[in-house]
Amino acid sequence: MMYVFKFWKSIVFIICIIAITSALIAEFVFNILPCKMCLNQRYAYYFIIIIIIISYLYKNFSKKLLFFFVEISLLYGLFYSIWHVGIEQKILSGPASCSGQLNISNNTSDLKNQIIKQEIINCEEITWTIFNLSAATLNAILMLMLILFNTIYIFKLYNNEKEKI
Repeated sequence: MMYVFKFWKSIVFIICIIAITSALIAEFVFNILPCKMCLNQRYAYYFIIIIIIISYLYKNFSKKLLFFFVEISLLYGLFYSIWHVGIEQKILSGPASCSGQLNISNNTSDLKNQIIKQEIINCEEITWTIFNLSAATLNAILMLMLILFNTIYIFKLYNNEKEKI
Protein backbone atom coordinates (compact mmCIF):
# COMPACT_ATOMS: atom_id res chain seq x y z
CA MET A 1 0.00 0.00 0.00
CA MET A 2 2.88 2.31 0.79
CA TYR A 3 4.19 1.85 -2.76
CA VAL A 4 0.87 3.08 -4.19
CA PHE A 5 0.98 6.25 -2.10
CA LYS A 6 4.58 6.93 -3.04
CA PHE A 7 3.56 7.26 -6.69
CA TRP A 8 -0.05 8.38 -6.18
CA LYS A 9 0.25 11.50 -8.36
CA SER A 10 1.59 9.46 -11.28
CA ILE A 11 -1.00 6.74 -10.78
CA VAL A 12 -3.88 9.24 -10.82
CA PHE A 13 -2.39 10.91 -13.89
CA ILE A 14 -2.08 7.61 -15.78
CA ILE A 15 -5.60 6.48 -14.82
CA CYS A 16 -7.04 9.80 -16.04
CA ILE A 17 -5.09 9.57 -19.31
CA ILE A 18 -6.36 6.01 -19.86
CA ALA A 19 -9.97 7.01 -19.06
CA ILE A 20 -9.93 9.97 -21.47
CA THR A 21 -8.05 8.04 -24.17
CA SER A 22 -10.60 5.22 -23.92
CA ALA A 23 -13.49 7.66 -24.24
CA LEU A 24 -11.90 9.41 -27.22
CA ILE A 25 -11.12 6.09 -28.95
CA ALA A 26 -14.73 4.98 -28.42
CA GLU A 27 -15.91 8.27 -29.89
CA PHE A 28 -13.55 8.76 -32.82
CA VAL A 29 -12.53 5.20 -33.74
CA PHE A 30 -15.68 3.22 -32.93
CA ASN A 31 -18.08 6.13 -33.59
CA ILE A 32 -19.81 5.78 -30.19
CA LEU A 33 -20.99 9.35 -29.79
CA PRO A 34 -21.18 10.80 -26.27
CA CYS A 35 -24.24 12.47 -24.83
CA LYS A 36 -24.12 15.71 -22.85
CA MET A 37 -23.78 13.84 -19.53
CA CYS A 38 -20.86 11.79 -20.90
CA LEU A 39 -19.08 14.98 -21.89
CA ASN A 40 -19.69 16.50 -18.44
CA GLN A 41 -18.07 13.45 -16.82
CA ARG A 42 -14.92 13.96 -18.88
CA TYR A 43 -14.29 17.47 -17.53
CA ALA A 44 -13.07 16.05 -14.21
CA TYR A 45 -10.41 13.99 -15.98
CA TYR A 46 -9.31 16.91 -18.15
CA PHE A 47 -8.96 19.17 -15.11
CA ILE A 48 -7.01 16.55 -13.14
CA ILE A 49 -4.62 15.98 -16.04
CA ILE A 50 -4.00 19.71 -16.38
CA ILE A 51 -3.52 20.32 -12.65
CA ILE A 52 -1.10 17.38 -12.36
CA ILE A 53 0.92 18.64 -15.34
CA ILE A 54 1.07 22.05 -13.64
CA SER A 55 2.26 20.39 -10.43
CA TYR A 56 5.04 18.61 -12.36
CA LEU A 57 6.11 21.91 -13.95
CA TYR A 58 6.08 23.84 -10.67
CA LYS A 59 7.95 21.77 -8.10
CA ASN A 60 6.75 24.01 -5.23
CA PHE A 61 3.12 23.20 -5.94
CA SER A 62 1.49 22.11 -2.67
CA LYS A 63 0.62 18.40 -2.53
CA LYS A 64 -2.31 19.14 -0.24
CA LEU A 65 -3.68 21.73 -2.67
CA LEU A 66 -3.14 19.41 -5.63
CA PHE A 67 -5.00 16.50 -4.09
CA PHE A 68 -7.71 18.79 -2.75
CA PHE A 69 -8.32 19.91 -6.38
CA VAL A 70 -8.21 16.26 -7.49
CA GLU A 71 -10.79 15.38 -4.81
CA ILE A 72 -13.14 18.20 -5.84
CA SER A 73 -12.81 17.20 -9.51
CA LEU A 74 -13.52 13.58 -8.71
CA LEU A 75 -16.61 14.55 -6.71
CA TYR A 76 -17.80 16.61 -9.71
CA GLY A 77 -17.24 13.64 -12.03
CA LEU A 78 -18.88 11.21 -9.61
CA PHE A 79 -21.93 13.48 -9.32
CA TYR A 80 -22.42 13.48 -13.10
CA SER A 81 -21.70 9.77 -13.53
CA ILE A 82 -24.19 8.75 -10.80
CA TRP A 83 -26.75 11.15 -12.26
CA HIS A 84 -26.14 9.62 -15.69
CA VAL A 85 -26.59 6.08 -14.36
CA GLY A 86 -29.85 7.22 -12.75
CA ILE A 87 -31.01 8.65 -16.08
CA GLU A 88 -30.08 5.44 -17.92
CA GLN A 89 -32.00 3.34 -15.38
CA LYS A 90 -34.99 5.73 -15.59
CA ILE A 91 -34.64 6.50 -11.85
CA LEU A 92 -33.69 10.16 -12.31
CA SER A 93 -34.59 12.69 -14.94
CA GLY A 94 -31.93 14.47 -16.90
CA PRO A 95 -31.66 18.02 -18.11
CA ALA A 96 -34.24 18.94 -20.74
CA SER A 97 -31.51 19.18 -23.38
CA CYS A 98 -30.37 15.65 -22.59
CA SER A 99 -33.42 13.48 -22.06
CA GLY A 100 -34.87 13.68 -25.53
CA GLN A 101 -38.17 15.02 -24.25
CA LEU A 102 -40.04 18.05 -25.50
CA ASN A 103 -42.14 20.31 -23.32
CA ILE A 104 -45.79 20.60 -24.31
CA SER A 105 -46.41 23.88 -26.07
CA ASN A 106 -49.19 25.45 -28.08
CA ASN A 107 -46.74 27.79 -29.76
CA THR A 108 -45.05 26.35 -32.85
CA SER A 109 -42.02 28.65 -32.54
CA ASP A 110 -41.41 27.37 -28.97
CA LEU A 111 -41.66 23.81 -30.23
CA LYS A 112 -39.30 24.59 -33.11
CA ASN A 113 -36.75 26.11 -30.68
CA GLN A 114 -36.96 23.01 -28.46
CA ILE A 115 -36.32 20.74 -31.44
CA ILE A 116 -33.37 22.82 -32.64
CA LYS A 117 -31.80 22.88 -29.17
CA GLN A 118 -32.37 19.16 -28.64
CA GLU A 119 -29.18 17.10 -28.21
CA ILE A 120 -28.60 14.48 -30.90
CA ILE A 121 -27.56 11.78 -28.41
CA ASN A 122 -30.18 10.92 -25.80
CA CYS A 123 -28.72 10.46 -22.29
CA GLU A 124 -31.28 7.75 -21.49
CA GLU A 125 -29.96 5.43 -24.18
CA ILE A 126 -27.11 3.10 -23.26
CA THR A 127 -24.89 3.01 -26.33
CA TRP A 128 -22.65 0.14 -25.20
CA THR A 129 -22.06 -2.16 -22.25
CA ILE A 130 -19.37 -4.46 -21.00
CA PHE A 131 -20.30 -7.20 -18.52
CA ASN A 132 -23.77 -5.59 -18.56
CA LEU A 133 -22.34 -2.31 -17.18
CA SER A 134 -22.72 0.94 -19.11
CA ALA A 135 -19.87 3.40 -19.62
CA ALA A 136 -21.48 5.71 -17.05
CA THR A 137 -21.62 2.88 -14.50
CA LEU A 138 -17.99 1.96 -15.12
CA ASN A 139 -17.03 5.62 -14.81
CA ALA A 140 -18.94 5.93 -11.52
CA ILE A 141 -17.08 2.89 -10.15
CA LEU A 142 -13.72 4.28 -11.28
CA MET A 143 -14.45 7.72 -9.82
CA LEU A 144 -15.59 6.17 -6.53
CA MET A 145 -12.40 4.11 -6.26
CA LEU A 146 -10.24 7.14 -7.07
CA ILE A 147 -12.08 9.24 -4.48
CA LEU A 148 -11.59 6.52 -1.86
CA PHE A 149 -7.85 6.22 -2.44
CA ASN A 150 -7.38 9.97 -2.87
CA THR A 151 -9.15 10.61 0.44
CA ILE A 152 -6.93 8.06 2.17
CA TYR A 153 -3.90 9.75 0.60
CA ILE A 154 -5.04 13.20 1.81
CA PHE A 155 -5.48 11.88 5.36
CA LYS A 156 -2.06 10.24 5.13
CA LEU A 157 -0.52 13.57 4.06
CA TYR A 158 -2.27 15.35 6.90
CA ASN A 159 -1.16 12.77 9.50
CA ASN A 160 2.45 12.86 8.27
CA GLU A 161 2.52 16.64 8.67
CA LYS A 162 0.91 16.35 12.09
CA GLU A 163 3.59 13.89 13.23
CA LYS A 164 6.37 16.25 12.13
CA ILE A 165 5.11 18.98 14.47
